[in-house]
Amino acid sequence: MTSKEVDRHLAKLQEPQRSTLQKLRELILEEIPEAEEVISYGFPGYKLNGKIICGFDAFKNHCSFFPHSSLVIPELEKELVNYKTSKGALQFGIDKPLPKTIVRKLIRTRIRLLKETGAN
Repeated sequence: MTSKEVDRHLAKLQEPQRSTLQKLRELILEEIPEAEEVISYGFPGYKLNGKIICGFDAFKNHCSFFPHSSLVIPELEKELVNYKTSKGALQFGIDKPLPKTIVRKLIRTRIRLLKETGAN
């Protein structure tokens, strides 16, 4: 899988989802530039050392960030109080990209937890 597949996935989306997720993509790659862009579970994902770190996709009324761990979002509960969350997803507006600080914390928490627990 290559970033061209992620390009194609984003190209299929309507605005404003496309622009919102393109901004998220840029923030993810800024935080983990060595990540491999893939399509995983049908949506864009980012791998380091063979492990999925995160992913995202668009839906009719929201966009979602997926940390690919049920441990990340509960750990950042206080920082995510203004978002709708579940153990495995963070929802945000179709026209409101996640702030850089939130993206950074989600990714860094996921990477730290992988190192600490070795869990997926």
